[in-house]
Amino acid sequence: MSTQTVPLLRTIEPDDPSAENAHKPNVGSQQRQNLAPSPAMASNHNDAESALPGILRQSAHPVVLLCLYFFRVAAISVYILCGLFTNNYVLSTVVVVVLLAMDFWNCRNVAGRRLVGLRFWNQIDEDGESYWVFESRDPSRPANPVDSRMFWIAIYAFPLCWLLLFVVSIVRFNLSFIPIVVLALVFNVTNAVGFTYADRDAKQRWASGVAGSGWNSGIGGIGGQIMTGVVKNSIGKIFG
Repeated sequence: MSTQTVPLLRTIEPDDPSAENAHKPNVGSQQRQNLAPSPAMASNHNDAESALPGILRQSAHPVVLLCLYFFRVAAISVYILCGLFTNNYVLSTVVVVVLLAMDFWNCRNVAGRRLVGLRFWNQIDEDGESYWVFESRDPSRPANPVDSRMFWIAIYAFPLCWLLLFVVSIVRFNLSFIPIVVLALVFNVTNAVGFTYADRDAKQRWASGVAGSGWNSGIGGIGGQIMTGVVKNSIGKIFG
């Protein structure tokens, strides 16, 4: 399967500048924070409950972040707890599959684009050859660090959870539920692999562009082209 990249398209919107500026502390408040003792881990129940509101307050897209985790947690919760509320296998399967499909679509087309500025899809050309297309946001406008961290946690943690459930289904001989877990693994692993390659492609193109613009203007001529080629090859080995 070949890959094809597209330039930094305008369809990847930057985070709201007002939201980013709202979270930048001024110099005075930063100095006061440095003088105060650094907070430790949550010491009581109220501190622990404030963790989620704190993350949402720092997020540039709290609704998108909530939807990302809602669909993923809901799919696993329904799969695990469906036996406590109903014995209807068809109903449980349909609900889990619908949640998985909604999560797959939301993660690939909404959450990835808004939270980390990445999107990918698979395209088939006229010759019938399938290839990946990656899209990324302008690197001069980075993603919100809270959004980025929570997004990658969701991308990599939930496939591991479904993998654990797959092992449990085999050990307990719940063969009727294995197709659901396999479908969940396909959806989650596809998103994980796609966004990993999209992120790697964005970093590689950004580094190649910096190397090309910097050394070609500074050295020029054949020497600049040689140095640019060396840097591109080195970056290609680092990012795969």
